[in-house]
Amino acid sequence: MKTIKVMVIDDSAVVRQVLAATLAADPAIEVIATAPDPVFAREKMNRLWPDVIVLDVEMPRMDGITFLKQLMAERPTPVVICSTLTEKGAATTMQALAAGAVSIITKPQLNLRQFLLDASDDLIHAVKGAARANLRRIVTPPPPTPRQTADAILPTSQAMARTTESLVAIGTSTGGTQALEYVLTALPRVCPGLVIVQHMPERFTAAFAERLNKLCQIEVREAKDGDRVMPGLALIAPGGRHMLVKRSGAQYRVEIVDGPPVSRHRPSVDVLFRSVAGSAGTNAVGIIMTGMGDDGARGLKEMRGAGAHTFGQNEASCVVYGMPKEAFKLGAVEKEIPLSQITSAILHPVATLRG
Repeated sequence: MKTIKVMVIDDSAVVRQVLAATLAADPAIEVIATAPDPVFAREKMNRLWPDVIVLDVEMPRMDGITFLKQLMAERPTPVVICSTLTEKGAATTMQALAAGAVSIITKPQLNLRQFLLDASDDLIHAVKGAARANLRRIVTPPPPTPRQTADAILPTSQAMARTTESLVAIGTSTGGTQALEYVLTALPRVCPGLVIVQHMPERFTAAFAERLNKLCQIEVREAKDGDRVMPGLALIAPGGRHMLVKRSGAQYRVEIVDGPPVSRHRPSVDVLFRSVAGSAGTNAVGIIMTGMGDDGARGLKEMRGAGAHTFGQNEASCVVYGMPKEAFKLGAVEKEIPLSQITSAILHPVATLRG
C-alpha cells in the first residue's frame, strides 16, 4: 500500500520534532520533510511534493494563510492546520479553512510535547482523512447578495417568533466548513431552525459560527445550553461538548452536556441525531454531509426510523465520502443528493425527495 507522504511546517523545533515522530510511528505515513516556515518548505517541495501538509498559521517570513492561498492557486494539496488554542488562533484558523484547508489539529501554549503525544491518534486520523480528500470538490461559496435595506439606517426589532414545530439536524466533518458555508449562505431569512454538529476542536466553533453569521442572511451562533431552536437560526454545537435537542412543550431547546467522545468525536453527530429522533420524530429532517468515518450513520438511521426525512450528500460532491457512505450502507439515507440541492432539502424536503 502506498504510504502518505507528509511535510510538517512549523516554526517551533519542538512541534516539528514531536509531530514528525508521532506521524512516522504509523506505517501508513512517511514524513518526507519538515520546515520552520513556508519559504524553506517551498525549496524542499520543489524536490519532492507531499501528499499532505501539516501547517502552522503563525510563522515568520510568510504566514500560513498567505502560503495556503498560494498553494491552492498553484497546486492544490490537502492541508491540516496546526493551530494554538487561543481566540486569535481560532479566528486565523477560520481564514485557513475558508482558503481550502481540510481540517484542524490543536496545540496548547503550555505542556506542548505531552499534549501532542496524547493527541497522536487525532493527528494521525486527521492526516489520513486529509489524504483522502478530493480538493476539486471544495466549493467556493457565491458572494453574499448585497442588502439594500433599512438595516443600514437602524437595527431591526423583532416581534415574538412563532412557535416552530420542525427542525433540521445536520452533521458533517472533513470538508464540512466550506460545504456548510455554501449551504447556509444560500438560505433565506425564513427557514426552519437548524442544529449542526461540525467536528471541530474546542474554541474554534465560536469563531466558525461568528464567521458564518457575518456571511448569512440567517443568524448563526455557537449553541449555549437552553437555547431555543427557532426559524431563521442555526445553532452550532460547541467544540468539546455534546449537543442534544429536547422538547419543551411546543418548542425545542438544545442541551449542552459533557461526556466521553462518541464515534471518536465530541460533539458527536450520533448524539445529536439520536436526540432529534426521540424529541422531534416526523417533525425533523436529518442531513449527513462530507466527512471521514461513520459518526452520524446510526443516529441518522434512528431519525429515519422515527419518521424523519433523511438525506446524504452524494459521493460526487463530497470532499471525503465517508460519513454519508456509511449512513447510506446502513440504510439511514432516504435519498442521496449533491451539495447544490441541500438547501432545497432544508426548505422543501418532500419536493426534494420526489425530484
